[in-house]
Amino acid sequence: MATRFASTPEKASYDVVIIGGAIMGASTAWFLSNNKDFNGSVLVVERDPSYETSSTAHTNSCMRQQFSSELNVRISQFAADFVKNLRSYMGGDERVPEMDIQNYGYLYLADNQGFADVLRTNQKVQLATGAETRLLTAEEIAEEYPFYNVEDVVLGSINTKDEGYWDGGGVFDWFRRSSRENGVEYVANEVIAMTKCAAGTRVESVTLKSGEVIACGQVVNASGPRAARTAQMAGIDVPVEPRKRFTWIFTAENPLDCDLPLTIDPTGVHFRQDGPQSYLAGCAADPDPAVDFDDFHMDHNRWQDHVWPIIATRIPQFEAIKVVTEWAGHYAYNTLDQNAILGPHPEVENFVFLNGFSGHGLQQSPAMGRGTAEWLIYGSYRTLDLSPFGYERIAQGRPFVEKAVI
Repeated sequence: MATRFASTPEKASYDVVIIGGAIMGASTAWFLSNNKDFNGSVLVVERDPSYETSSTAHTNSCMRQQFSSELNVRISQFAADFVKNLRSYMGGDERVPEMDIQNYGYLYLADNQGFADVLRTNQKVQLATGAETRLLTAEEIAEEYPFYNVEDVVLGSINTKDEGYWDGGGVFDWFRRSSRENGVEYVANEVIAMTKCAAGTRVESVTLKSGEVIACGQVVNASGPRAARTAQMAGIDVPVEPRKRFTWIFTAENPLDCDLPLTIDPTGVHFRQDGPQSYLAGCAADPDPAVDFDDFHMDHNRWQDHVWPIIATRIPQFEAIKVVTEWAGHYAYNTLDQNAILGPHPEVENFVFLNGFSGHGLQQSPAMGRGTAEWLIYGSYRTLDLSPFGYERIAQGRPFVEKAVI
């Protein structure tokens, strides 16, 4: 993902300054630059153009429709349409690759009636929104996917339409490439301070690590797990912190003869197909505290003592597996409700949030970038109404609950 950016902005003032150039900042920049009603200037400030430690670089690049809120389902439906029609969205540019989704689906497994009831309730929302989620008994799961051990399973939930793996890195690359060709300026730098007007109602400028002071019409916080640090520069508190998530790629001595859905075990461990002969597994740390921004240390015991035994129990055919590679990444974790925080601050009116995606940001990036661009241009959302993600609920301690968080 390495890209050459200049370190110094070309101008001293921009209509929009986006802090963070990973998937959310890049999506917003592209939708701004691609909107005929916007002719302003955009600066994207990215502290690490290699993106080596960004959440975008560490993503598992999955997409699902199985959410508990209608709005989150519709957000992913737009993502699916955007990915499958990327070239068309980008003006028919023949350089843009044709993309699709590997639809092996997500399979949620419930081992108690309480969670089974949640899956039943969620399915009603999903079906009403046009998803094709099916509920499966243990016997039906065993018939379709005979490699699972379903002795403890009460119910399963699966959807194989627009649900599985997609090339998030490819979309990210084209967001950046196309927006830069449209005039968006990216710099390799870091915002270290902000200056507000005397009344405290607007951010007037941002200060870069290299010393430049850049005037801004609007500023977008797209800084991922560092969102709270960025917001504090404007005197704002936001409940987003880095939470560590582990990923392993492994091979099996006895591989399956069909694709493995992204399986969400009742323990919280998840695993899926990753290539023709490889698989991916992931889980949270335990305990799961906030970590330092630069803490990407692997807990090797987590695989040996927790993840591998769970996989081998759920899929006995995977008793003999070998880790090929592994990494730790960060969720930008919203501690209030694990849902996005979007839109303007109610008092610092030109400070715009694009934060707290808690692990489902990559698949939400097309809709969230589009919606943020709409708000920046029109002062309102024109397509999906994303106002339930507004900061007001944060200030009021009023969660916008999403039950299907992995």
